[in-house]
Amino acid sequence: MTESTLDLTKLYEAILIGDASAAKEIVEAAIAAAVDPQLLVTGQMIPAMDEVGRRFEAGEYFVPELLIAGRAMKGALALLQPLLAARGVEPIGRVVIGTVKGDMHDIGKGLVASMLEGAGFEIIDLGVDVSADKFVARALETKADIVALSALLTTTMLSIKDVIAAVRKIDALNGCKIIIGGAPVTQQYADSVGADGYSSNANGAVTLARQLLSA
Repeated sequence: MTESTLDLTKLYEAILIGDASAAKEIVEAAIAAAVDPQLLVTGQMIPAMDEVGRRFEAGEYFVPELLIAGRAMKGALALLQPLLAARGVEPIGRVVIGTVKGDMHDIGKGLVASMLEGAGFEIIDLGVDVSADKFVARALETKADIVALSALLTTTMLSIKDVIAAVRKIDALNGCKIIIGGAPVTQQYADSVGADGYSSNANGAVTLARQLLSA
């Protein structure tokens, strides 16, 4: 199969409906046909995840649909990342993300990570129960543009404040933005602890991250 006979819109459709197997097959065929990997990402994959986010905002998609679309996107992207790296293609930004110390909830954080990755960000996912020191260390090591913090319990919201304080102490992270989210988190709380932004959902986090970097 050659590039001219490939229907790349099928990659968009596969991600939109969360068909990970089809997405992988299409990407493999595109690689074999020497299709520009950046074209697949910017022309099909990112627009598909943007549409997934739009449908979520409109109440047409729910969390399960976001999860399976994110899984399809991640599987396809994993095949392309070595090719993109070899070409020197840079992500639009680097995000260190994790659930704060004392909190073991992973689903919401994972969803945000998937949506951000689908939007073209490089994701450094630290997992759950992450200390302030670890957030700082990884942000420094990766030269992160954004640190994203998640908390699902009111008792662990205090850890958000600890991470923000730790990041703000480091001169080398002066330009790093901090965004927060999670069930008990509000815009008022984000303002009170000095976060750069807050979102109540994964799609909003993508919009917020883009806005912070463009600013």
